[in-house]
This record gives sequence, structure tokens and C-alpha cells, in this order.
Amino acid sequence: MAQYGKKAQGKVRKAMHERKRGTLKSGRSGKTVKSRKQAIAIGLSEARKAGAKVPAKKSARTKTSAKKRATKSSTHTSSATKTRSGTSSARKSTTRKTPARKSPARKSSTRKRVARKSLRKA
Repeated sequence: MAQYGKKAQGKVRKAMHERKRGTLKSGRSGKTVKSRKQAIAIGLSEARKAGAKVPAKKSARTKTSAKKRATKSSTHTSSATKTRSGTSSARKSTTRKTPARKSPARKSSTRKRVARKSLRKA
């Protein structure tokens, strides 16, 4: 089964010819397109707008599949928790961040405060 329709093929062909002539311009900037891949992308974009048979963009595909996975995992929480708990302890320890250490200046200032308080009491 063909992924792209005839209309899409025509739009891409037109974009490629415009690129060769130097008349194909890109979006907002209006710069002349020199890249072959960019010309194809512009042709496919025009075909999508025209309603031709073109697969969805890769970014759009991954977003929808991520949404599907999220809905599946929310309905099957017990299986999701089983897979998370199965990670090794060595792996867990490497992902933990070490606590931030206090700077030496901060330590000395607390010592000074304690020393002052002890002097006042005496």
C-alpha cells in the first residue's frame, strides 16, 4: 500500500523544480531554500494542507503514541509498578543525587554564632 498519494507527489515535484530554479522560499524568513531535504519537506507540508494522502509528521506521531501509552499505563497501574520495582539496587544508587555539601564559609559563620552566644551567657 502506498504511503503517499499522487497529489503529494505532484506538490513535492513542484517544490523541487522551484528549488532548482531558485524561486522556492522558506516560511517566515523568506530565505531561498538550497537544501533538497528542505524542499521535500515544504512540498509535503503543502500537500498536507491541500488534503493529500501524506503520513503524519514524525513529531506528531510520537506525541500521539505517547498519549496512548500514558492512557494505557494509567489504566494498568499494577503492571507498571511491578516493572519499576524490578530495577537493581546498583542502578537505583547511581541515579540518586548526592546531597549538596555546605560551603566552609557557612560552617564558620555558624561556629561564630555559637561562640558569641556562649560568651553572652557567661
